[in-house]
Amino acid sequence: MMNALTMSPARQPPAGDDLLRIVRINEEIKRVVGVSFKINIMALNAIFLAKRAGTAARGFGVLSNELRVFSQDLRTCMEALTGLIHGCVNEVSIVLQDIRFTRLLREAAELAPKSAAIAVLQRREDENDEHRQKLARLRGQLKRALEDAFQMVELGGVLAKSAKIEAAYGQSFAPSLSQVSGEFDGIVEEIRGSLESLRRSAFFTGH
Repeated sequence: MMNALTMSPARQPPAGDDLLRIVRINEEIKRVVGVSFKINIMALNAIFLAKRAGTAARGFGVLSNELRVFSQDLRTCMEALTGLIHGCVNEVSIVLQDIRFTRLLREAAELAPKSAAIAVLQRREDENDEHRQKLARLRGQLKRALEDAFQMVELGGVLAKSAKIEAAYGQSFAPSLSQVSGEFDGIVEEIRGSLESLRRSAFFTGH
């Protein structure tokens, strides 16, 4: 019959490693937020430039506005990701505390098998499982939110490349519009690379 002393803890990724991985994810998301703010400023300047160029750059102006909206949506998405990360950090911290406390309880129970420590240990093991399950749910939510952000950035890439095409029709403003659209494309690709890296994080893959 299995009891709190004979039960083997389920194999889990080391909580300490998870904490380090979450911190790295959070730092990368902060960087993406900063870059998305840069896109917003660039888009406002591009809209102004398109107005100066007149009807020839009307399509470029529309796309620049869409990129501005994209940057705002991306920041909102990243803020939601940050909230999930904070939840993960909290749960990982609890799991780390659980591990330490459970180890002490297990040692006490092994020294006195008939003591009250056995019952306390069993309750603690159950609580540990609940926290691990909650962390697993948060991990899944974070992964799905990250996938949504990646799809959003894919759309941003399409907008940026379309702006490059429209820039060619800007007549005398074409060189300036092309430069701006090239910067858009480069920044969106940078964000895409960051999110692609996060998707491969060991926090999600487990290795």
